[in-house]
Amino acid sequence: MNKLNRLHMSMLAVLLGSVALVGCKKKEEPAPLPPVASEPAPMPQTPAPMPATASVSSVDLGNAVGADMRVTAPMTTFSPKDTIHAAVATATSDPMASVSGKLGAKWTHVDSNQTVNEESKDVTFTGDGVTDFQISKPSGWPTGKYKVEISLDGNVVQTREFEVR
Repeated sequence: MNKLNRLHMSMLAVLLGSVALVGCKKKEEPAPLPPVASEPAPMPQTPAPMPATASVSSVDLGNAVGADMRVTAPMTTFSPKDTIHAAVATATSDPMASVSGKLGAKWTHVDSNQTVNEESKDVTFTGDGVTDFQISKPSGWPTGKYKVEISLDGNVVQTREFEVR
């Protein structure tokens, strides 16, 4: 019976040790609740609206323009005595806003790589509009290939090629 007693005592010691370990374990505190807001959270800020911009939507060449400054009959071939018009159609990103800018036209005789004329205009763009550039030469244009480069605020945005025969 001595063996049985020792076994019971050993089991009792293990059981008491386990209970003691569990009893000594630190009790965990529950996580604190977030504080109650006394003021409403700030509203997210909306980004400032982008300023309106101007763009060139098209360039038409012709030898005549109407009262609206648009080319009456677009063409790419001219006679030496023609006045050549470039009607530059523009638009703004906000039709109600005014945008200041500079439109330019550089006319080049491609065959001789010579600048025929260069002109710029300060423009206040509002919605859709048309600006007319023109060149003429009473003694007549030399035959050959030409181009006009249209720039907006110093950046070339459209190029049109044409011919004088």
